[in-house]
Amino acid sequence: MNKVRVAVSQYDISFFSHWSDFADKLTRWVKAAADNRAKLILFPEYGSMELPSLLGETVYTDLHGQLDAMQSLYPQWQALHLELAQQFDLMILASSYPLQQPDGSFRNRAHLYGPDGLIGYQDKLIMTRFENEQWRVAAGSEIQVIDSDIGKLGINICYDSEFPMIARQQVAAGANLILVPSCTDTEAGFHRVRIGCQARALENQCFVLQSPTFGQADWSEAVDINTGRASIYTPVDYGFPDNGILVEGSPERPEWVYAELDLESIAHVRAEGQVFNYRDWDRQKGLISR
Repeated sequence: MNKVRVAVSQYDISFFSHWSDFADKLTRWVKAAADNRAKLILFPEYGSMELPSLLGETVYTDLHGQLDAMQSLYPQWQALHLELAQQFDLMILASSYPLQQPDGSFRNRAHLYGPDGLIGYQDKLIMTRFENEQWRVAAGSEIQVIDSDIGKLGINICYDSEFPMIARQQVAAGANLILVPSCTDTEAGFHRVRIGCQARALENQCFVLQSPTFGQADWSEAVDINTGRASIYTPVDYGFPDNGILVEGSPERPEWVYAELDLESIAHVRAEGQVFNYRDWDRQKGLISR
């Protein structure tokens, strides 16, 4: 597939009384993207943290206890994403989910679903101070490259996008799209991730898609304030925007942003661009070792 229409969410954290309320919301979001002809859609990091609202105040006000309690909802949550991917014939990067491991620890996991089931997943690899010092969310250990109908994909969960070797390994293995679900509570946090995303798009001459959580959820200790704008970043070269931002969301409301990506343009810019960041990556190694 040479071109793919993508939808990147600027997703608000809601409070629910019943599972059906959540299912209706997610279905509306996915249907809206499908009606706009999207074939790959992205939800943010920790968008799943709206689910503790279903489990009562003693759960959603307990920073640690909500992670344990959420595990009971995971099978139902996963089944809903599988159903929607099949119903609307698209790929869904679901909101990342703090998934408990056999040893009792948690991983911040982003799942990619397609019409035929789970395509792959990526655990967050480098944890923030909040995750390390206040939460019980531990780092994953493997950089994944996911094969899909539109080619190979990489996922950098939020803070991971600020470390260049992760995306570089994925791109070197054939990924031309890097998906970045994010959750930041300040403008500075959003811009750290944005700067990381743009650097990854620049140095790898690839597309990077960022999906943030959005708005306030005063009831949640975990995701009470959410700041960011859904954005799609590109190489800064012939045929691409001068600032490397193809599209970005409004600061006023939750929404989808859409774009049609020409995947062949990546090979073209790497071969014919004004600069050759992707090709010249290894030149720095010789300089550093001197």
